[in-house]
Amino acid sequence: MNHKEVAEQLVSLLGGKDNVVSATHCATRLRLVIDDESQIDKAAIEELDGVKGAFSSSGQFQIIFGTGTVNKVFTHFGPMVGASVEEEENDKSVSHKDAAKSKMNPLARFARTLSNIFVPIIPAIVAAGMLMGLLGLMNTYNWVDPESGMFVMLDMFSSASFIILPILIGFSAAKEFGGNTYLGAVIGGIMTHPNLLNPWGLSDAQPETLDFLGFGVEMLGYQGTVIPVLLTVYVMAKMEQAFRKVVPNAIDLLLTPFLTVIFTGFVALLVVGPLGRTLGNGLTSVLGVVYDTAGPIAGLIFGGLYSTIVLTGVHHSFHAIEAELLNVGGNYLLPIWAMANVAQGGATIAVFFKTKSKKTKEIALPAGISAFLGITEPAIFGVNLKYRRPFIGAAIGGALGGAYVVFTKVMANGIGLTGLPMFAIAQDPINYGIGCLIAIGGSIIATLLLGWNEDTK
Repeated sequence: MNHKEVAEQLVSLLGGKDNVVSATHCATRLRLVIDDESQIDKAAIEELDGVKGAFSSSGQFQIIFGTGTVNKVFTHFGPMVGASVEEEENDKSVSHKDAAKSKMNPLARFARTLSNIFVPIIPAIVAAGMLMGLLGLMNTYNWVDPESGMFVMLDMFSSASFIILPILIGFSAAKEFGGNTYLGAVIGGIMTHPNLLNPWGLSDAQPETLDFLGFGVEMLGYQGTVIPVLLTVYVMAKMEQAFRKVVPNAIDLLLTPFLTVIFTGFVALLVVGPLGRTLGNGLTSVLGVVYDTAGPIAGLIFGGLYSTIVLTGVHHSFHAIEAELLNVGGNYLLPIWAMANVAQGGATIAVFFKTKSKKTKEIALPAGISAFLGITEPAIFGVNLKYRRPFIGAAIGGALGGAYVVFTKVMANGIGLTGLPMFAIAQDPINYGIGCLIAIGGSIIATLLLGWNEDTK
């Protein structure tokens, strides 16, 4: 394909460069903030060479090209609309995020904020989850003596990410909330200070109570928690911004961090931290009751509806809930989401084998493989949602797979990975694999039985 020619055609079909407020790209898609989406010729864009689908979501109009191709198209497209060719790490991309958020409703904006906080730290949690899986295998099959130096050190490596999780979240959240990232890390450090009892891995932690001006302060740390540090760093960012408005520039560098750390530290340990811990415990308890009571029915419902939730963008907020669940034994939500994702791949593969459209075949096979690897947008927006009934078939497969993984109590040691990569962090790989086969097989059969109209747009 001629990437420059495709870029030129895109500018025209998007309503001209003045209609493109901001532009960037991720691994597979152009992400555009459009002034007036009614000027977009979506049908014509989807017929362009290399385009695998187009959709509007999360305040952005997104065009799927696939890995590698999107970079080459954006190299030409970016300068045509006044955007930088760099990926989401420059000033242009920051303004792009702000522009995209301005187009979202409050719920989608909240979900996107949580996503921006947690996505950067997913690699740390994934690494820890994989190490936990390795330790579990070592312990189950007696590969290594649990008292050996190797086992002890690997155990340290696996728990480190969760022990310093508030520091990681503090840094990332401060960046998102407009505060100093290093002050955010300091606040996370205060909440995991060695003087506070580390509750990570302890079922009956009994902390001391410190007297502070007549108030009893429970000396219990926040290792592994999520909500307390999120709330605290949000307060910290607002305090820092308020101090910068009143502190003279000549002493801002000295006084603002000093006041921010002191006041936020007290707020963290006296008010926001305990409140956040209560909210986090309440959330996990409610989910636990639903999981234990409804069981497979909950998996059936969530597995069937997850892809529909993806369309709204609200799924970005689930990372915070999943990270909180890791503190109480395991993430039982991620396997359900994984079933929905691989089911989208199954439905797309069904379309690939039955469709007579050459362009649909070209899109469907790589989109299906991508969904099996956990990236579902090409499958959802490029194929299944386009013909509607395959999307319903995928929902049926996701529901069946979701019911199975909940019935067999499959859990994950991390967040962020679904599809085949999730085998690396699944606590029960065998039943997880069976669930994947059920979801994929169910979606293929359901899609073929439901059929679809090739002329449907």
